[in-house]
This record gives sequence, C-alpha cells and structure tokens, in this order.
Amino acid sequence: MTTIQLKAPCKVNYRLDVLRRRPDGYHDLRMLMQRVDLCDTITLSLTAEPGVNVTCGSEEVPDGPGNIAWRAAELLLQRSDGLCGIDISIDKQIPVAAGLGGGSSDAATVLMGVNELLGLGLTEQELMAIGVTLGADVPFFIFKKSAIAEGIGELFTPLDAVPLVWFVLVNPRVPVSTAWVYQSLQLTNQGTISIVPNSYGTIHDLCGVLANDLEKVTIARYPVIREIKERLLHGGALGALMSGSGPTVFGLFEHEAAAKACAEAIAAESGWFSVAARSL
Repeated sequence: MTTIQLKAPCKVNYRLDVLRRRPDGYHDLRMLMQRVDLCDTITLSLTAEPGVNVTCGSEEVPDGPGNIAWRAAELLLQRSDGLCGIDISIDKQIPVAAGLGGGSSDAATVLMGVNELLGLGLTEQELMAIGVTLGADVPFFIFKKSAIAEGIGELFTPLDAVPLVWFVLVNPRVPVSTAWVYQSLQLTNQGTISIVPNSYGTIHDLCGVLANDLEKVTIARYPVIREIKERLLHGGALGALMSGSGPTVFGLFEHEAAAKACAEAIAAESGWFSVAARSL
C-alpha cells in the first residue's frame, strides 16, 4: 500500500473547566470531549523523494512546516529508514481557528496513517505521546472515544455511555486565537470543582452538563457568539454552547430533520458557516 485516504473528524466540548495555571504556562483542564462527523479528508502517499509535501488549498492554512500535519509526518519519517517521503493532501471542511480541533485532528490522522503506511508498528499510546508534543488536542483524536480529558487534555477516562445526538455547528467566519483566549482568561478561586459524570443516558443529561470557562472571554470580544446561541435555541436546540476557545457554537438536537432545518435556516439568514452533523 502506497496511498491511504482517511477522514479527520472535528470535536466539541460538552464541558470545559479551566482548573489552574501550571508552572509551564499551560493550564490544567477538565473537558468532556465528543468527536463529530464534520471531517477533513486527508490523502497520504509514499513518494520516492524524501521529505514531506503538504497541499491544502486553503489560504488560512500553510502548506509547509507551519502546518501541524507537516510536522506530524516529519516526526514519523524521522523514525523510518529515510528512503521515502510523504505527500499529504488535505481537503479542508472544518473551519480554521474555530474551536473544533480541525488542525489537531489532521495531525492525529496523519500520525495514524503514516504509522500504517510505513509499517512502524507504533502503539496508540506511543502515537498519543508523540501527538501531545504537537498540540494538546491531538491525543484525543488518536484515542477515538468520547471521554473526560484531564491534564492539558492528554489524560482520558472513556465515557461509559453517551447518546448519539445531532449538532448544528455555527461559525461566524471570525478566526479566534486559542493562545489569546487563555492569556486573557482571569482565573478565580472556584473552590470545590463539581463532579462530572462519565455516563449519560439522554440528550437532556448532556444539556445539563454544558459549561465552558472560555466562553466568557471570547464572547466579550465577539458578542456574535451570544446571538448564535440565541438563534440555535430559538431554532429548536435543546442546549447550546461555544466549543473550545470558539468562536464556533454548537446546538444539540435529538433528530436529524430538526438539526438540518435549523442549520439551513441559519445559513440562509446570516451567511455564517452552518452545518448539521452527528456525534461519533
């Protein structure tokens, strides 16, 4: 096998608690993370010429070493015999700098695909250890399960049960820097941190746990996030929340038809990126 095509899904955070700032500058987090089937498509091919080549076709994403997928492939090529290279083609469907983990998912997918193409035999745990050096969300996409994530996002407890739900993902086409959001966050003494269950029977259980400590930071600069939440709830969502550092907002729906109708209405009325997708 010299070519492989893979899907790289995005994610949402049902919950994102920022617990404390660490001495290394990162933050200890507790997140409830869910993969969603809005996906980039990644094609990986072995080449006779050594090195990594990335083609993305998006003005927002660099094609060279500035691309996290390029760096992922380079890390695994360093573990090979060096007699071949990797061509990476990325069909971007996930909005960039959107709080959906698109770049991290691309990197994770490249790690898993190149591991297979080169026959390196690296385990999931080994790939996750490499992935966290690229970005805090990368290991989650290698883990491939709905989970409570802790540490900087690399320590996982799989959920015992979680219902399949439909989302409407709405992005106002404004990129948000994750670094800026964390730098702007004013941590307060939260006292005892509430317990987050690791089993959810219904969509209403999920709606009951929705919270994001970063939302107050991003919404202060981008009040359109509040408008999006209101539109989703008015359109039938049972709950709505900003994902990650934003600005994408997701609404939860029980039924596909209702989600698609809401997504189409918001797109037509606003011109924002708006799509229905299901949980994985």
